[in-house]
Amino acid sequence: MTTTERTSLALDIGGTKFTAAVVGADGRPQDPVVVPTPTENVWAACEELLLSVVSAAGVEFQDIEAVGIASAGPVDTVAGTVAPINIAEWYEGFGLVDAVRGVVPNATVTLALDGACAALAEHRFGAARHVQNVLGMVVSTGIGGGLVLGGEIVRGHSGNAGHVGHIVVPGSVEPCTCGGVGCVETVASGPNAVRWARENGWEGATGIELAESARAADPVAVAALQRAGVALGQAIASAAALLDIETAVLGGGFSAAGPALWNPIRETVALHARLGFLESFTVVPAALGAVGTLTGAAALVTPRQH
Repeated sequence: MTTTERTSLALDIGGTKFTAAVVGADGRPQDPVVVPTPTENVWAACEELLLSVVSAAGVEFQDIEAVGIASAGPVDTVAGTVAPINIAEWYEGFGLVDAVRGVVPNATVTLALDGACAALAEHRFGAARHVQNVLGMVVSTGIGGGLVLGGEIVRGHSGNAGHVGHIVVPGSVEPCTCGGVGCVETVASGPNAVRWARENGWEGATGIELAESARAADPVAVAALQRAGVALGQAIASAAALLDIETAVLGGGFSAAGPALWNPIRETVALHARLGFLESFTVVPAALGAVGTLTGAAALVTPRQH
């Protein structure tokens, strides 16, 4: 890439990792760089990531014309701030848009909720390609969500539309880090499913281990994933009825837990999503894998490919 070319960057801010890349001519991120989300000096790590990506691409900072940012929420796209529940140092709010502008001062910076970016990416390039009304979900450290309705990303008044991880599910009384009680995230995120399993005698430590134990028919692991899958199915069915969507796309690391999670999701959706207009509603795994949200961040600043 020559220094005379204008280019864009994509940045994904998550509770587990930060990812950044130059956006290619096809609108997708090229050669993403991933770093773990730090527990302190969070912006310094983010800035270092952006600098390394720009340097590796041989791009001059003045030639960067746009940056698309996907962030765990809540976000405030009007103020340009983020307050991710799973990033304690930023929980009171951090001016991410202004901070990024300080690194790339000539760029237009566009911020959106990570779940919204995941939905947009799957609509443009992935499992919901050509589907006009989509719920995207990121089931990982937390549970993010976002909406594409009529082929367009939906933001809401503050940018948090589609925050499906904080739909309240029946029977849950667990306090959530958001300050509420009974959110689907308290049951079905990876760490919370692991917490419940450990409280009930399972001795593993991670979501990957929990999925492996479930495949080996460990009864507590199976019960933990059944419980998570039912909660996810309840939230998805509620969202489908409210929004008249065609497809829900589930990504994120914990969504790869296998049939022990997916079977109760689909069974629960089938039990609850019974209105006639939901007859063709489907729940499918994300196609874009670990770069889905970053691909959505790239899509924020690139025109639709026809």
